Amino acid sequence: MFREKDENKVLQIPTIQIRPNRTQPRKTFDEDELRMLSQSIATSGILQPLTVRRISASEYELVAGERRLRAAALAGLTKVPCVLIKCTDKESAVFALLENLQRADLNMFEEARGIERLIRKYNITQEEAAAKLGKKQSTLSNKLRLLKLSFEEQDWILGAGLSERHARALLRIEDPRTRREILSKIVAEGLSAKDTENEVAKLLYEEELLKKPHRESRYVIKDVRIFVNTITKAVDTMRLSGINAESEKHETDEFIEYRVKIPKAAAIKSKNRSA
Repeated sequence: MFREKDENKVLQIPTIQIRPNRTQPRKTFDEDELRMLSQSIATSGILQPLTVRRISASEYELVAGERRLRAAALAGLTKVPCVLIKCTDKESAVFALLENLQRADLNMFEEARGIERLIRKYNITQEEAAAKLGKKQSTLSNKLRLLKLSFEEQDWILGAGLSERHARALLRIEDPRTRREILSKIVAEGLSAKDTENEVAKLLYEEELLKKPHRESRYVIKDVRIFVNTITKAVDTMRLSGINAESEKHETDEFIEYRVKIPKAAAIKSKNRSA
């Protein structure tokens, strides 16, 4: 039960009574950083209180400050200073995500997954999520697109220390196998984000060129048919002139064969008339 007199006050709360935030977007914590923070806490204490909300008479849920809570536990603290606030599940999820975004503690994929969970769990639009997080809708949409990369690709990108710009460039490649090949090249050759964008642009251009011969072949076939029609019309014209010309057409996968027979007597007669 929430007591109004405790709202927004700094309270010393036993760590055993604090539950982690179920919507915490950050899933990985740097062990070295936690050890350094725990040493600082052991020496100087926690300078910035954690934020919690009451969920029962004796339990609290962490809203913000999981790194400090973990480091405090490593330092052996049994109680931590907390600011008690009153908020809904939805507000708690937003606060947890905002704290990590403001501290830049999330990697690009944790951030995207945190935003996605917020949208799905509370059935809000991208525009509403962007407004709550203080981001442009286009920026948020680009973040969410990163999740189209497989978990394997995400781990590879993070392990190689690649940037979000690298990841966005890779998203332009639709074929997963080709994307992995390019990703392997980026890591092996240490390509910068700009070099990666150029490499992807080159690949897409070459793929487009490979499609062109097929279109050109259709134009060639169309032109051949024009020539065949011209021959057919010529034979018809001879027949109308009284020349009993004959034509045969044979078409295979490799050739179009057209044979025209003109009676020699008719051809000589026509020549004499011209003379």
